[in-house]
Amino acid sequence: MSSSKNGPSRPAPPPPNRGGEPAKPTSYGRFIPREELSSFAAWNIGSLDGAAPADKGVQRPAPPEPEPPSHEEVLAEATAAARKSGYQDGYRDGLVALEGFKQSYATQITAQLAAVTQSYMEQLDALQQQMARALAVSATHLARQMVRTEIEQRPEVVTTVAQEAVDTLLLSARHITLRVNPDDVALVSQGAADVLAARGARIVSDGSVQRGGCLVESDIGVIDASIETRWRRAAATIGCDATWNDAPAPEDTDA
Repeated sequence: MSSSKNGPSRPAPPPPNRGGEPAKPTSYGRFIPREELSSFAAWNIGSLDGAAPADKGVQRPAPPEPEPPSHEEVLAEATAAARKSGYQDGYRDGLVALEGFKQSYATQITAQLAAVTQSYMEQLDALQQQMARALAVSATHLARQMVRTEIEQRPEVVTTVAQEAVDTLLLSARHITLRVNPDDVALVSQGAADVLAARGARIVSDGSVQRGGCLVESDIGVIDASIETRWRRAAATIGCDATWNDAPAPEDTDA
């Protein structure tokens, strides 16, 4: 094998095929001269495990420096940042304002409901009082009619009233006078004769005394057992200011 001074040595051509056998392929088709290589890098074993090959002796161009942003880009970025900050501030302030409005609205509604409830309770109490008053008036009207019917059908009940009125006086009372309606004189004289005789009382006919009642006079006081007085006392126990002869006035009913 001879070497050339002008270039690298080349491998010798393969010997001619003898016996017609096909030629065996060689490992390389041809040898690549150094002049034909534009760039190359040394290979190391680290290339097989994914490591980057060492760039020894290879010069790469430096990356170009980024151009400074233009005035429009800077203004656009500042505008976007201002919008974002304003949105966040507005959203936060809106939440605070909404929470304050909800609390104020809840307080207002609570006060209104309390006022409505108080007014309703007052009206309900007034209605209950009116109903109770109306019921009491109706009851007194019915009771008065029943008493009148009882006096008309059983006039002798006046004797019991006279006896109780006389017995109410103290034993030391003197000059006892029993005033009764002229129509009740005979009934009282017969029915209460023993009591009147024991107390030394006398009967006096008095047209101002209605049937069913009496007045007892003595030196120590007067006992009013008239039907009007006893009826007023009975009506007062149920909270009704009713008279015996007349019904309560409309303003009394609403009181």
